[in-house]
Amino acid sequence: MTDIERHPNYLRIYRVVRRIPAGRVATYGQIAALAGLPGHARQVGYALFHLTPDEDVPWQRVVNSRGEISARSAEPDSGQLQRAILEAEGVRFDDSGRIDMERLRWDPGPGEVPDPASN
Repeated sequence: MTDIERHPNYLRIYRVVRRIPAGRVATYGQIAALAGLPGHARQVGYALFHLTPDEDVPWQRVVNSRGEISARSAEPDSGQLQRAILEAEGVRFDDSGRIDMERLRWDPGPGEVPDPASN
């Protein structure tokens, strides 16, 4: 049984993350809420952790609520990779390694996010 089969919410999370445009970011909590899973920010992190390299989910566009990259403990260089990908997409970091969330946080319009009930 795959992780997706064990956790059907992962598909909902991936559908939302796929909607984040290049040059924008969203928080774990924001993705959880948009996927119909309010209060489940950690589950978003688990879902992104279980992605394989061949999946078309822009995981790099999800950051913590402070606008920082949350490095994966199992992959110590993942934070550097995430930052490099985001910078290539036009996302800028300040001197403390934070993203200006007021400017770059994704704010989806009505109908831009799939209905969480349409699993």
